[in-house]
Amino acid sequence: RKILGRMSEPIRSGLEIISFHTVSKGTYGECGLRGGYMELHNFDPAVVQEVYKIASINLSPNLPGQIALGLMVNPPQPGDYSYEQYIREKTGLLESLKRRARLITDAFNSLEGIVCQETEGAMYSFPKICLPPAAIAAAKAKGKAPDVMYCLELLEETGISTVPGSGFNQSPGTFHLRTTILPPEEKFDDIITRFKNFHNGFLRRYNSASSSSVRSRL
Repeated sequence: RKILGRMSEPIRSGLEIISFHTVSKGTYGECGLRGGYMELHNFDPAVVQEVYKIASINLSPNLPGQIALGLMVNPPQPGDYSYEQYIREKTGLLESLKRRARLITDAFNSLEGIVCQETEGAMYSFPKICLPPAAIAAAKAKGKAPDVMYCLELLEETGISTVPGSGFNQSPGTFHLRTTILPPEEKFDDIITRFKNFHNGFLRRYNSASSSSVRSRL
């Protein structure tokens, strides 16, 4: 919306934009406090009223979420007693998120068979993983999507929980996983080490199986 405000007419007053934000996303990351808002900008008032009508049918907001959302959209202002502390803590969180995003992206891209775009604008990384044929065959034999099997083995061996890309309508024949950058920064080195060890072991295990299969056919 800020960028739209800088644009010329008729775009500035004619482009429809929907904005979403929640307490569980962004700087605060308060995932246990469920509260958020949606803004309709440049929409016909009749459309806005219909959205309100639909939303009012299901709304049953929880009190902690409402309080947290109120604090998020009405933060301390210059001159307030807590303003300096608020800015210091918010800046610290943002800088930490930037460092964590850099760490996870670089870690993924350092590994064989993994490509990850820059982690920016969200709390998630979504790396693409090239799985060995033997791993794909093993997943098929278990009745699972290959990236589901990968994520389950990762969880079992390391305790790291991720979401397989097959749940996000990924392109056929490709495999991904989604992970977050929200764990505390001081735990990132350990998380990255555990993930690297698992991935390298996964490739050795299934690449070896693929090689054995090839040799047996020869």
